[in-house]
Amino acid sequence: MSDRFLGTGATGQDVYEYALLRVVPRIERGECVNAGVLVYSRSRALVAARTHLDEAKLLALDPGADVVGVRAALRAVEGVCVGGEAAGQAARDDAGRRFRWLVAPRSTVVQAGPVHTGLTADPAAEAERLLALLVK
Repeated sequence: MSDRFLGTGATGQDVYEYALLRVVPRIERGECVNAGVLVYSRSRALVAARTHLDEAKLLALDPGADVVGVRAALRAVEGVCVGGEAAGQAARDDAGRRFRWLVAPRSTVVQAGPVHTGLTADPAAEAERLLALLVK
């Protein structure tokens, strides 16, 4: 299989996809707080999540928000990314299938936003960069 097919260009950079993780405490209002980022690199077989919950912002949108439940949901997303037993039923799926499952539309408190693409030499470091840029 060629590097071009896998998404590695002549510049040594990989194509990656990412989506923000949003917390929507009151679905009917549609307000959200960015709480993490998902990153997927097909060429590296990598799916990663980095999360950071700003409780003050969440509670400003909904003083009755279930902070403990939101944190548990964010940890579950991280577990699916890691794979293995932490991924539950997704444990046997490859990185791409786990990413697609995580970004599928759903009307839950923790949701993934639209998927975007980019180029990077280090997809794992890109997750940290995007978290700092878009969430913190």
